[in-house]
Amino acid sequence: MFKLENIIRKNIIDLTPYSSAREEFKEEATILLDANENPFETALNRYPDPFQTALKNELSIIKKVAPNQIFVGNGSDEAIDLLFRAFCEPGKDKSYVFPPTYGMYEVSANINNIETVKISLNSDFQLPHINELVNIVDSNGLLFICSPNNPTGNVYPLNAIKEIAVCIFRLSSC
Repeated sequence: MFKLENIIRKNIIDLTPYSSAREEFKEEATILLDANENPFETALNRYPDPFQTALKNELSIIKKVAPNQIFVGNGSDEAIDLLFRAFCEPGKDKSYVFPPTYGMYEVSANINNIETVKISLNSDFQLPHINELVNIVDSNGLLFICSPNNPTGNVYPLNAIKEIAVCIFRLSSC
């Protein structure tokens, strides 16, 4: 059975999550000056919900998944960087990409001291055969499949992506 805890970096699992003053004080305070909140009523006098609870609840209805299965970030760049920080050991793990593709994968890999392995798409800008991928992906790390791909616009079939996940991560025989 898959356990997320088995692939997250140990130092990340051991972190104590940040908690805001609003989380820690559940009494009657409506203004938390120690959290640098502006006591005057303006459109910007309170910090937003750090857990995006209302947004995740609405998205969970639309997407038919639990709110705790939803990540909300400041664009894809933030999400990509957080993936590297959570799942890749600097100087040890690798990142696998299929150029031409979104350039931020390699930028974030470099920032996080992760080697990038470039795997060529075929002449139709489609993913290579699964047997080729199994021979190339040889370490822990991240495999990015951008669909629709940036900049080609190609869409990779979901069943092909599932087959790659199953074979690469050896969840079954291929």
